[in-house]
Amino acid sequence: MSRLDDLRALAEEHLGGLALCAELGGLDEPVRYSLLGGGKRIRPVLCLATGEALGCGARELLPVACSLELVHTFSLVHDDLPALDDDDLRRGQPSAHARFGEGIAILAGDALLAEAFRLALSAPSPGPARELAAATLGMIGGQYVDITQDGAVDAEALAALHRLKTGKLLGACVRCALAYADLGEAEREPWHAFGDDVGLLFQIVDDILDATGTAEELGKTPGKDEAAGKATYVTLFGLARAREIADEVRARVEERLAALPADTSTLAELVGTIRDRRA
Repeated sequence: MSRLDDLRALAEEHLGGLALCAELGGLDEPVRYSLLGGGKRIRPVLCLATGEALGCGARELLPVACSLELVHTFSLVHDDLPALDDDDLRRGQPSAHARFGEGIAILAGDALLAEAFRLALSAPSPGPARELAAATLGMIGGQYVDITQDGAVDAEALAALHRLKTGKLLGACVRCALAYADLGEAEREPWHAFGDDVGLLFQIVDDILDATGTAEELGKTPGKDEAAGKATYVTLFGLARAREIADEVRARVEERLAALPADTSTLAELVGTIRDRRA
């Protein structure tokens, strides 16, 4: 088993063992249903692998790393709602609102977000929580742009949208680890650039899979963005060029990793799985 697999198993174990607030009562079930119903755990693993490259122990970083997965899950629960993306399938099972109803799904998403910040604030300094807050606000801003766009989006506007909607939280996986490690500000910029490009790579691959995958492979309804008239890397550039762009971004990410003064082998492996993923 690779170190990447070890980190994924650590994140899964921590998520499964979360002690949720007793005041949630029956909301505990839909929260765990949404959080533990699958997922690749790319965000906590990216945070943990970055932390290890900076000399942090994975177990000590677990609460912060898992806070990112809770924010991600919150975003999925709310994005699937009829008022937003209106999707009844998520991670191969009925989405939260399809399983429990809209009101319960909204509350479950709220609980996931609050729990995420409880975890992030368990860090020795407020730095990771600040990074998480900034990324969450950016992600929500990106979702607003997404649902209000009219489809007439050029390459620059599409990149700006994805920097918010997808890139902010993936970039925060790196930034939270940097804050936890208390890395000096002058040393952070190359890491920030790496995190930003990982977010871009993830989104391009996501657009490719949305155009080529099946519901069984993806665990969600494919082709919804195109059907809704939304711009993607595939609709804007075509499938072949989108794949070329993904390979170009992957090469740039690998160059950034090679230039960092740390053992980034686990991060390089993770980048490969992001580019080559099929779901």
